[in-house]
Amino acid sequence: MRYVKWGFWLVVIGFAAVFLHYNLPRHDIVRIVGTEVRRIDFGENSIFWAAPDVGTANATSRDVRFINTVRPNGKTLVFRNEDTGWGWPPYFKLDSSDLQAQAESLISTSADPIWVSVTRYGWRSRWLTIFPNAVGLKVVPAPDTRIIPWANIVILTLLVIIVLTIRAMWRQFRQRSIDPLFEEAGEAWDDAEEGAKGWFDRFIGRK
Repeated sequence: MRYVKWGFWLVVIGFAAVFLHYNLPRHDIVRIVGTEVRRIDFGENSIFWAAPDVGTANATSRDVRFINTVRPNGKTLVFRNEDTGWGWPPYFKLDSSDLQAQAESLISTSADPIWVSVTRYGWRSRWLTIFPNAVGLKVVPAPDTRIIPWANIVILTLLVIIVLTIRAMWRQFRQRSIDPLFEEAGEAWDDAEEGAKGWFDRFIGRK
C-alpha cells in the first residue's frame, strides 16, 4: 500500500511539474533574423496553439505570426506570436500585432547583432510541430546577460505557501474530525468483538 501511495504522489508531482514547465514564463536571449506569417491547419496538436486574435472568428485554419531567431551558439529558435486573450495561460496578451512590429524593428545581422530577451511560454518540438509563444521582447546589452526570473520566483513561492497552508489545514482537520471517528470505530469494533465472543462462549456452554 505504501508503494501505491508513493506512486500516486509521484504521478501528481510529475503532472504538476510538466504543467508548470509549459505555462511559466522563461527567457531566451536571441538575435531576430526575420518574421513571417504562415497559414496553419490545426490537427492533433491544436491544444498547443493559442486562440485566434481577440475579435476574430474561431477556425481550424488561420494565419499565425512567427518570429525567427538565432541563439548565441548559432542554433535557430522559432517563436509563434499569438494572443492569449482572457483565456489560459493568463498572460492577457492582446498585442501580438504590436509585438510583431517590434520584432521586425529589431531584426539584425551577425555582423551587427541586436540581442533580445524573448519572454515566452511553451515548448519547441519539431516532432509535434509546436512552438513557444512569445509574450514580450526586451533589448539586452550582451548575449550572456543574466535574466532573473522574478515572476517564477514569486509564483513558485506563492504555490509553496498555498500547498503548505492546505497541508496544515488538512492535518488539523484530520486530527480533529477524522482520527476521532476512526478511534471511535475501532473502540466500537472491539466492543462488538468482545460481545460476540461472550455470546459465543455462552452458546457453547463456556463459563
